[in-house]
Amino acid sequence: MTTTDFRDRLYELYRPPSDCFTFVDVPDMQFAMIDGHGNPEGEAFAQAIKWLFTVIYPIKLDTKKRLGKRFVEPPIECLWWADDVTDLITGNKDKLKWRLMIVLPHWTDDTLFAQGVETAIERLGEKPASLQRGILTEGRSVQILHKGPYEDLRNVCAKLHQEFLPEHSLKPNGHHHEIYLNDSTRTAPEKRKTVIRQPVI
Repeated sequence: MTTTDFRDRLYELYRPPSDCFTFVDVPDMQFAMIDGHGNPEGEAFAQAIKWLFTVIYPIKLDTKKRLGKRFVEPPIECLWWADDVTDLITGNKDKLKWRLMIVLPHWTDDTLFAQGVETAIERLGEKPASLQRGILTEGRSVQILHKGPYEDLRNVCAKLHQEFLPEHSLKPNGHHHEIYLNDSTRTAPEKRKTVIRQPVI
């Protein structure tokens, strides 16, 4: 895959329509990841985001050299799940488990990732135990772009699981996936854009 292919593929995956659920075949992709649990408004969630952005800094510089003006800052993503799926659908935040992620270009190797980790350790101290570089396999998925407050995501999630999937004889085949296209600290709630993705069978 060339650098241009990488950019174009990401655009396809991260810009679904907002008026309907659509199908997409997601290729295996590698990410920087940190696991956690509990309320996403808590300190652990915020620190995990800070760590990921610090880790990818050297990787971002390398990617920017390769892509030049075509470079786009990768967004924060999160996989969500719960022991009881009802907690996920209703947004019972304290019962949620999560995996925060930032996509890595396919040319990221052990050396480049280790460089990012060392940079983060120098700035932030001891690294999170769950910090890793890993491959996410999703395959056939359903996704949609949500525009508006994060609090309204539960309504889209409920519609997906209670209406769209049953109507199409589909079942979840992996964790609920959200991609945050805006910086929530700089974007008004009504202007936030979030991709909701669900692998299916």
